Formats: sequence, C-alpha cells, structure tokens
Amino acid sequence: MPMPWPWKHPEVLGMPQLNSALAGKVALVTGGSMGIGKAIARRLLGDGATVVLAARTRATLEAAASELAQATQGEARVSWHEADTTQQASVDALAAWAESAHGRVDILVNCAANPGGVVRNDVAHLDAQALLGDLNTKVVGYARCARAFVGGMSRRHWGRIINIGGLTGRDSATLSGMRNAAVCHLTKTLSDQLGPSGITINAIHPGVVRTPHIVELFASQAAARGVTPQQVEAGWVSQTPIRRLIEPEEVGGLVAFLASDAAGAITGESIAIDGGITRGVRL
Repeated sequence: MPMPWPWKHPEVLGMPQLNSALAGKVALVTGGSMGIGKAIARRLLGDGATVVLAARTRATLEAAASELAQATQGEARVSWHEADTTQQASVDALAAWAESAHGRVDILVNCAANPGGVVRNDVAHLDAQALLGDLNTKVVGYARCARAFVGGMSRRHWGRIINIGGLTGRDSATLSGMRNAAVCHLTKTLSDQLGPSGITINAIHPGVVRTPHIVELFASQAAARGVTPQQVEAGWVSQTPIRRLIEPEEVGGLVAFLASDAAGAITGESIAIDGGITRGVRL
C-alpha cells in the first residue's frame, strides 16, 4: 500500500517563509494555475520570490492567485496574466506586462503543456495535428518563452530557466514522449547560447506526481481493469524504490534550488525527480 509522505504537515501546506534564497527575485511560471505549476509557484513564494502566474484560463488563474496570496499573509507578491504559449504575440505581451509590472523577470519556469499529452500511442491511428499541437505547446512554446525573456536576463547578466519535461522522453513506451526528448535537446542547446550571458537553463523530469491529472488517470485505469484506484496507485508505488508517489511540493523544491545562486554552475542538465523509478544508467 502507498506509504505516507512524511513532510506533509499543515505548516508546510500553509507555505511558511522557508528561507530568503530568492528574496528580491521575480519568477514567472507558465502553466502556473494548477498541478505542478501551482506547487512550483507556492515554493518560489515560500523562498521569497515575487511570482507571476501565466496560463490561458482566467478563472483558474484568479483562483490560484487568490489561494497563493492568502498563503503569503497579505504580502502582495503574486500576480497573474493570461497567455497562450502557442502564440508568440501572446508570449511577447506577457513578457512586456511582467517587465512593466515588476521591472524584470529573473526566473522563467516553463510548465505549460497538456498533461500526459494528447497523442494516441498507436502509430496506425496517429493524429498528426494532435502531435503537432503537443509539440507546439510544450516544445516550441518553451522556446517562445525563452526568446521573450532572455533579453532582459542578458542585460542584467543573471537568469534562470527551468523547463518541466517528463519521464516519457526517456523510454519508448509512449509516442508523445518525443516532446520531452525535444525539451532536453532545447535545454542543452540553449545552455550553450545563454551561459556566457549569466543564464542557466535546466530540465526537470517529474515521475508519477500526485496531481489531479494523476488521480483522474488512476480512476480511468481502474475502471478499465476492474480494480480500485488505490490498487492502481499501489502498483506504481511497488515499482518505485522510495515506495510512494512524488508530491508536487518536491518538484517545487528542486525548481527552487535550480533557481538559486547555489545552482549557478548547473546548466544544460536534465534531472529526474522520480523516486528512482527510472532504471537506466546515464552518465
């Protein structure tokens, strides 16, 4: 059976001021209105950053911003702006607004994507438009955001870009994994270009993270197999060396580290946070 996450304490969920490692920094999180993106925003706020949430849906942005603002105990350090990362004009407008509202953006977290992808795995039934849409949102969308924000980072000779990928890019099980493999290539290529300007860029591959998407996925798999969602979860847990799912707050912790000065020598890397479920040896 799934083991409890020992860090899950009400104080943690209430987002205390963990430290001031990112005090004075401005972070922008695309896909920041829910799931992993919102957890990342919460952690960055907890480490002292001012955070801008970006996504396509106004209602979810407003709800997330309100929730996170309450957790900052009245400090006005969270704002939001609608943006569609499939459109360069929308991304450029987001960058212009953030620069105007906050003076700069120091940290860009690219997290906007369709959870799990929208591409069916059977090549005989490939929907080319769905595949292009997946790549446009996650890969080209990340590139659009980098293009929009690196100018300001370069002028200040300091910047952090963290791309949220996925473990499907490391195996051949799912066709949609190509988007995450492409995120790795984008990350490494841009690390060469941006390093001389004081900007680091890294990719994170979350494993099976306890998000609303995963809860829905477990429920649908359970219905198809005639078992309970708890049994589906237990199956994943049994394959994971740490014997539990990953919590979204843990992904936020890794992002916060990569965004800090302490990680200034780390760039171009693709880092899994998966509880050890990836068995391949990568040097």
